[in-house]
Amino acid sequence: MTHPESSVKRKPWKKSFWSLFCTQCQNAFSDNVFKFVVIFTAMSQFTSEADQDRLVSLIGVLFAVPFILFTMTGGYCADRFSKRRVAISIKTAEIVIMSIGAIGLYFSNLTLLMGVTFLMSIQSAFFGPIKYGLLPEILEEKRLSWGNGYTGLGTFISIILGTIAGGLLFDAFNNQLATGLILIGLAILGYLSSQGIQQQPAANPSKKYRINFLREFWTQICYASKDRMLYLSFLGSSYFWFVGALVQQTVMIYGRNELQLNFFSTSLLYALMATGIGIGSFAAGYISARKIESGLIPLGAIGISGFSFCLCHNGLSSTTFGIFLGCLGFFGGFYIVPINSLVQHRAENSRKGSIIATQALLNWVGIVLASGVYFGLKKLGLTAGEVFAFIGILTLLGTVYVLWLLPDSLLRLLLIFLTHTIYRIKVIRRDFLPEKGGLLLVCNHLSYVDALLLFASIDRPIRFIMARTVYDIWHIKPFAHTLKVIPIPTTVRSKETVRALETARQLIVEGELVCIFAEDHISKTGELLPFRKVLERIMKGLQEPILPVNLNGAWCSFFSFKKGRIQTKWPEKFPCPVTVRFGSSMPPDSNLGEVRDAMKALEAKEEKTTPEPVDTHESEA
Repeated sequence: MTHPESSVKRKPWKKSFWSLFCTQCQNAFSDNVFKFVVIFTAMSQFTSEADQDRLVSLIGVLFAVPFILFTMTGGYCADRFSKRRVAISIKTAEIVIMSIGAIGLYFSNLTLLMGVTFLMSIQSAFFGPIKYGLLPEILEEKRLSWGNGYTGLGTFISIILGTIAGGLLFDAFNNQLATGLILIGLAILGYLSSQGIQQQPAANPSKKYRINFLREFWTQICYASKDRMLYLSFLGSSYFWFVGALVQQTVMIYGRNELQLNFFSTSLLYALMATGIGIGSFAAGYISARKIESGLIPLGAIGISGFSFCLCHNGLSSTTFGIFLGCLGFFGGFYIVPINSLVQHRAENSRKGSIIATQALLNWVGIVLASGVYFGLKKLGLTAGEVFAFIGILTLLGTVYVLWLLPDSLLRLLLIFLTHTIYRIKVIRRDFLPEKGGLLLVCNHLSYVDALLLFASIDRPIRFIMARTVYDIWHIKPFAHTLKVIPIPTTVRSKETVRALETARQLIVEGELVCIFAEDHISKTGELLPFRKVLERIMKGLQEPILPVNLNGAWCSFFSFKKGRIQTKWPEKFPCPVTVRFGSSMPPDSNLGEVRDAMKALEAKEEKTTPEPVDTHESEA
């Protein structure tokens, strides 16, 4: 993906982002090398499956508990101090911790190694809010999904390599001191890469520290509960890590005891799942196209559920099992990238570190819960296949619940996929559209798919106003109802008209985006038609702005009235090029003539301009 911007603006974020990227990759790689070497050391000292089950669960708990105890403190540090300064301190601590770990590996002392696992987790608990808090500081909102996609890809490639390296190193050395020395060297490299992160001022230097982390945690939960999307993102993120931990523990025992694989081959199964998550994360960032696309969440959940059911069959070969595991991981990447982006974007800057820490704490609650659930399921006598069936059923139920709460999210995504298949959309001055707050979008009307073109251009939900005669068409009504379109009668001054206008006004006041095609009907000439007075009636007495937006190119599509025909002609080009240009916001008391003049000015500007890259941000007179 390319991101056109002047080189002067690109250098600071590029150096800082890639330094953070390298630091995070080193952290993920080292964590997994050490964790798997400790797990393999424990499994080599105990031969019974019952003892191995207990040890794997215990190591999982030791790895997770510090995140529950110290993540909120990490969030406090992320808000109170410069994140770069904290990151460097954390990487310094890692060098010391890995030195102690090397001693434990040399003596194969399981008690000391578990203690180091606990210390490593404390270090990572502090680093989590820092790395995810730095992303929205380094990157603009339009790059967040891209940044999370690349970070997810890099993280899971590091997990893959760390998982494979853990198995290789354990099989390669009779004494693991060499592994310890390698990890010390990697910690030093992580320290050096953290130096390249750009200095950022503290987000909230006056923030007070709360010793009772549960009180701070509850404060952030209460804050998030006021924003349904943020709250659901918390729950979705925790569930992702719950499933990941449950799958990880199941694969560990299944690979060794059912598939009869050695440590290295068992590591390859994790590598396949991590590869899938990494590719899925990258794909999610690419598909989002500089937006935060929440519709990927239910799509990812459906894939996780489907491939969990595929894994529940007995008698799978190691190759088939690995392919299904990789596919499950791919949809997991689809699932988690928009969730992380939503959390980073929707939190206030002054509490972003604490919100991300709350998310991380909930993630680790999910991981600890997975250890308990796994142990309980094994006590009940469930096989590995039945555990995967349990995951599939649980995920399917969760998906149905989310679609019931947010029925428009998946439909919106599918419509966007369809739109991008038929059209090539270029968006200009999307930065004129505020990230939050209510307003009225006023758009020209050239075809029956104009609403879909706007859907595909921005990541904010839009409540369209649609003529009742169109809304009631049998093949349109189910989709319009799901997308919460506001139907308005064409008859003058009916009670339903008043209710529709009042609904639109209330939504704008509540901070939602409402869109009206202000012309009386779809243009049959390609020219801008007179505007209806309904626009003024919606905005009367409101304080929120009006934002004009011009669609150019839709007139040449299959769904316009060009040549006097609709749906009976071939498009002039395929995919059909369409430009969506946003204008400057206008006062709410602007009259019809002023709004129409602004629309005509956008249209004239489009006719004069040379081809511009997507999301051009140069100032325009």
